[in-house]
Amino acid sequence: MTDDSFSDLSRSDPLAAVSPLDGRYAGRTAPLAPYASEAGLMRARTRVEVEYLIALADLDATPISLGDETVASLREIYEGFAAEDARLVKALETDGAAGYAATNHDVKAVEYFLRLRLADLEESGVVADAEALYPWIHFGLTSEDVNNLAHRLLVKPAVSEVLVPAIRDVRDALVELARDHRTTPMLARTHGQPATPTTFGKEMAVYAARLGRALGRVDAAVDGLAGKIAGASGSYAAHVAAYPDVDWRAFSARFVDTLGLEHAPLTTQVNPCDDLATLFDAVRGVNNVLLDLDLDAWLYVSDRYLGQRAVEGETGSSTMPHKVNPIDFENSEGNLSKANADLTFLADYVTSSRLQRDLSDSTVKRNVGAAFAHCLIGYSKAEDGLSKVVPNEVVMREDLEETPEVIGEAVQTILRREGDTEAYERVKELSRGKRVSIDAFRELFDDLDVDEAVRTELKALTPETYTGVAAELVDEIDD
Repeated sequence: MTDDSFSDLSRSDPLAAVSPLDGRYAGRTAPLAPYASEAGLMRARTRVEVEYLIALADLDATPISLGDETVASLREIYEGFAAEDARLVKALETDGAAGYAATNHDVKAVEYFLRLRLADLEESGVVADAEALYPWIHFGLTSEDVNNLAHRLLVKPAVSEVLVPAIRDVRDALVELARDHRTTPMLARTHGQPATPTTFGKEMAVYAARLGRALGRVDAAVDGLAGKIAGASGSYAAHVAAYPDVDWRAFSARFVDTLGLEHAPLTTQVNPCDDLATLFDAVRGVNNVLLDLDLDAWLYVSDRYLGQRAVEGETGSSTMPHKVNPIDFENSEGNLSKANADLTFLADYVTSSRLQRDLSDSTVKRNVGAAFAHCLIGYSKAEDGLSKVVPNEVVMREDLEETPEVIGEAVQTILRREGDTEAYERVKELSRGKRVSIDAFRELFDDLDVDEAVRTELKALTPETYTGVAAELVDEIDD
């Protein structure tokens, strides 16, 4: 039985979307649409085909030449690529259009689309003989020559212009928290137990520094994206058969470079995609830092170290009116975990192809945008969470005052400096596994055979001031 309860909803209505990426979270994922959509891929393929035609016309060996006006008009085809163009390409692929039968092939549909646009240019007087250019569209190419370049032309800006700025926003929020609360003392926990105090600012600085290093790896991976244009088996066979005297390897290297990509000289039909795997792994590195942050922020909220600004009109719990839940950090955690699962799969999958080519990667690569979308949601939610939290200094100080045993490390270390061979054992007997007061420590200090200056030094120790150079460490963050 078919449920048609929502048949009145438009297919483009977010409420009818199968995926939350285009439904519930459509507003957050919209910046990726130019790079992750079917229309975006069509435009990128059109760009590759147009630029390739222009590059062929620049070769002395080919019988075609293009004037400046024609070149500018050709580039306008992809620069001004609009919804109607995308619909025409899709029609050429699935239904047939303008006298062409359905190709059932997405790259061939782009070739026919360009023929139609060349005919338009002939009609407008920009091109003298459009049909004479038809054979040079997609000349000597396999679809993978176009696709591997098109995908990278989308992945590169998707990361550098959408994901990276979103990550930098999170880092900026961390830097601000680190600097504003550089001296705010806080009980640390190792193994979940009270440990040497730190400052809240220093802990946020750790995440900011980690995120900065992870971003550096992403930037390097983006710069390392590489493309190929070498034919059906990566040997330039068709090109060489047609024009044996042309240095096609040099041509390919120049062409790929003009697209802003590195050149991959040794491939099968498939660009091996090790560069994409490196990028996916680098993005996972960013996500892992933020997942760690999400978990810690959640725990700090749970311990009341972080309060949350209530947003007027929002509901935290449907039954407990007082609740202000750390939903942004939880949402970030869920989306980044989903993104990492997808990125791991993609990195593993796209680097393998049976012999010189199989097409299983084609459908898989269409999901890169979805992985990036989960990343983007995760980043924006983490930033939302950070914008709402307020360190609760009163609770932090109370916890420190109630946990004086954490100065035990300082006590035994100072006594070691004074030559006490039983320093560690002495403090261990006093404090291990026990609730101990600051007065108990002072009684110990009174019984010690040490100089009065050392006794005064020991008595001055407090959990609140035992933070080392934590505040100064905040300055280690690079701007």
